[in-house]
Amino acid sequence: MDPRSEVLLRQAELFQGSLLLTGLPADDLLGTLPNARGWSWHAGDFAALDARFGARTHFGTEPPAEAFDAAVLFLPKARDLSDYLINALASRLAGKELFLVGEKRGGIEAAARQLSPLGRARKLDSARHCQLWQVTVENPPQAVELDSLAKHFEIDVNGEPLKIVSLPGVFSHGRLDRGSALLLENIANLPTGHLLDFGCGAGVLGAAVKRRNPGMQVTLLDVDAFATASSRLTLAANGLEGEVITGDGIDAAPKHLDSILTNPPFHTGVHTDYAATETLLRKARDHLKKGGEMRLVANSFLRYQPIIEQHLGVCAVLAEGQGFRIYRAKRG
Repeated sequence: MDPRSEVLLRQAELFQGSLLLTGLPADDLLGTLPNARGWSWHAGDFAALDARFGARTHFGTEPPAEAFDAAVLFLPKARDLSDYLINALASRLAGKELFLVGEKRGGIEAAARQLSPLGRARKLDSARHCQLWQVTVENPPQAVELDSLAKHFEIDVNGEPLKIVSLPGVFSHGRLDRGSALLLENIANLPTGHLLDFGCGAGVLGAAVKRRNPGMQVTLLDVDAFATASSRLTLAANGLEGEVITGDGIDAAPKHLDSILTNPPFHTGVHTDYAATETLLRKARDHLKKGGEMRLVANSFLRYQPIIEQHLGVCAVLAEGQGFRIYRAKRG
């Protein structure tokens, strides 16, 4: 059981009514709270919850339509995403209870201050290195449309501006990160055909490749619904076509790819997590055609090269700078 769930269950009597668990972990919490429903935007967590609890789970960037007596928000890492989620919940909870739970090192005490405009917030519990806060929503805010919170910026592709649209919670929200910038400098001479942008975020890499190579088939894949929603907005803003998939890792990707381009994540919430990237490196050959190529940017301290060579083929460092390396490998 996730420590945050354990803290909730220490106050289980508060959560017996109609309850929405927002951003909940993929554990047995729903099984212990029979009147609760879960809302997730992480495809992996949702798949695990859906397999066990079926219709009691909801997936997407918007909350489910039905009304609830109370809601719990499991604090996400990104402050801008917290702002959106608190608004989305509190705007529907006039006179009702909103709870916030999270790890101390994840900034739960600072996040609890975001509750103060809604009413008097109070700390209910502190255990398992987590805290649980409660507020009665006396001042419900006006609901804010998610798309209105998008940040827009432009990058240069072949001398022309490419519009990027990112939503709250998406990696490098509102700006181009250094790793992707280095990778964009090294996307020439990719194999023609079908390209996968793995861990697409706001769709920077996939959209840039499609702009440079209009005839290329491009698929963008991410585990996070806010990321894939951003990628769809980015493609639309530039009049580009591409398939966008919200799925849990490389297993959700098409087969027979000509190339994989990726700036893969190595954090889940506040925790370091290399699992998705290491699974990609182990299974990339199953999704690439013979002679297909993978290009990956990673922090220089991450020892991915031996894993790539073990599972895919000879791996070369294509470029290096600002603490990042670009790896290139072809399937033999």
